[in-house]
Amino acid sequence: MADRNARLAALMDEGGFSHKSLARAVVVAAARAGQDITCDHTYVSRWLKGAIPRGDIPRFIADAIGRKLGRQLTIDDIGMGDAAVSAIQPNLGLDFADRPETATTTVADLWRADLADAEPLVRALPDSAAWNEASVRWLVSPPDGELTRSGNRSVGAVDVEMIRSTADAFSVLDGKFGGGHARRALIQYLHTDVRPMLDGKYSDAVGRELHSAVAEALLLAGWMSYDSGVHGIAQRYFIQALRMTQAAGDRLLGGSILSAMSHQATFVGRYREAATLARAALTGPAGSLTPTLAAQFRAMEARALARLGDERGCDLALSEAERQLSRRTADSDPAYIAYFDEVELAAEFGHCFRDLGRSVQATERGAGSIFGDGLNNRSDFFATMVQAEAYLGQGEIGRGFEIALSALRLGEGLKSARCIEYVREFQSRITDRTKRAAEFRTFTEQARGFRLWRDTNDQKIT
Repeated sequence: MADRNARLAALMDEGGFSHKSLARAVVVAAARAGQDITCDHTYVSRWLKGAIPRGDIPRFIADAIGRKLGRQLTIDDIGMGDAAVSAIQPNLGLDFADRPETATTTVADLWRADLADAEPLVRALPDSAAWNEASVRWLVSPPDGELTRSGNRSVGAVDVEMIRSTADAFSVLDGKFGGGHARRALIQYLHTDVRPMLDGKYSDAVGRELHSAVAEALLLAGWMSYDSGVHGIAQRYFIQALRMTQAAGDRLLGGSILSAMSHQATFVGRYREAATLARAALTGPAGSLTPTLAAQFRAMEARALARLGDERGCDLALSEAERQLSRRTADSDPAYIAYFDEVELAAEFGHCFRDLGRSVQATERGAGSIFGDGLNNRSDFFATMVQAEAYLGQGEIGRGFEIALSALRLGEGLKSARCIEYVREFQSRITDRTKRAAEFRTFTEQARGFRLWRDTNDQKIT
């Protein structure tokens, strides 16, 4: 039997609630959120005995009591937080919700479960069917209605700007130190500061900007989770970010999120799904697609096709990416895609040609893929490691190991599961013949001094 909910009982006493009056207040709170529920005094009795109601009911209870007490309450305050986490279902966050309000509840549950290291999510792997369903739903769903809300807290343009600015700060940390450095801090910020805004009071115009800003923050949460190696959680953040763009009517950002899904799908070996997601990203924004976004989406398609060994398809996609990027102007793109430039595209060429076994082209086209500014350390690590692999593929062993050591130096300050996988892939490309070379012995002696090399358990190749 569940323990008695002492917190709820104390708050009811403080607010002067009877079982019946709380039930009525909860029904009213649900109506404010656009939901029609059934609730009477018997429900309240069960809650007091420790039962946890399903869906949004805990949030409505907190809202009902909070309004009476004149302060905002969370489901932790009403004694339902821990139990809500323990009741998390494995499919949480995989659905593309029918209603924006449902998506809001879903992301709140995701943030809470993530911070609590909920086992069903931490161990989850990406679900291909969820990628497919979300992309199709986003492509064909009609626009949502108005996003006007009448919650307790007024939300305005300055609040939206705070979300964007905070996410930008976390993005800088992500690029410089890896997703594992500040991922939990971002999720805590979203859970503590952003969640109440989604339940606030705002106009339709502000609501659309709010949902777009939250979608960008969720996109970053997805990238940081992906970089940290928690792929199931990353996939869920991407899907919910996509749903937020639907509410905001932001088709360009939605395409960028599908592109991120494609990137993750390629990394985990789902190459056909990755190519399909990249093509959906191109299709969704239709006539509003900008040159840089088109280039980035084509590059993601090329990356997937290279892994599939489709040389012709890859070459066509890369050529189109290059053509599109040449059309960009200073004001043609949204701010969040500004990072994708000639340096990033060079890195994509390097990845693709390496995967196709065209090592000389990988070194030639990937030569300009290093930022070297100290702000994009992870991108520089990836590009440098790809260059090292390409030189090994050409038989230039000494040059390849020299470049690999420079990559490992870049990786010393990075907390990134992806970086470890890049090192593992580099190790897998070292042939038995290469291992017999004197340069290999010298290299491994030096490489053992770097954290990323040690983390990959290099004993497998020595």
